[in-house]
Amino acid sequence: MVKNDLQSRFDEKIKELEKELPNMKGSRNCAELTLTSVLEVLDVDNYMFHNMIKPFAGGFGGYKSKKGWMGACGAVAGACAAIGAIMGGKKLMDDQTMNLAYFRAAKYCSEFEKQFGSVVCSELCGYDLSKPENYLQYGQNEVWQKTCYSFVVWAVDNIRKLTQEELKEKWE
Repeated sequence: MVKNDLQSRFDEKIKELEKELPNMKGSRNCAELTLTSVLEVLDVDNYMFHNMIKPFAGGFGGYKSKKGWMGACGAVAGACAAIGAIMGGKKLMDDQTMNLAYFRAAKYCSEFEKQFGSVVCSELCGYDLSKPENYLQYGQNEVWQKTCYSFVVWAVDNIRKLTQEELKEKWE
């Protein structure tokens, strides 16, 4: 079990996200909010983390390969980064921890897909964000406010559940 203070901080963060995200507009996104919400709970937030993770939103910035492959939801990418931060703790991961982090990230992705039907951004939001006109429609149709914000809330809560042991061991 996670120390009560840390557990309380996760609970507070999730309540804050549930309240604020449906009405949020601006330059923050699913990848950033997923990662940095966890980092805020751990008290290790820094503007550089926000900047580094932002391009991962929209399926790796709306990336679409020549073969049609499209990137993962930002709440998936941000969660994998957050899992790595939690698993590594306050030092660089060794090989054993890195392997465990891989498996934990894969478990998270599997659970996300089970919950929402996909991990692919375009399949979740209904827009191929590699096309600028679709990105505009995504905003005009308030897909973030109606759908995507809930992926972030679910992500933060499930990151906590998947990493209980490491949170207790490395972050108390």
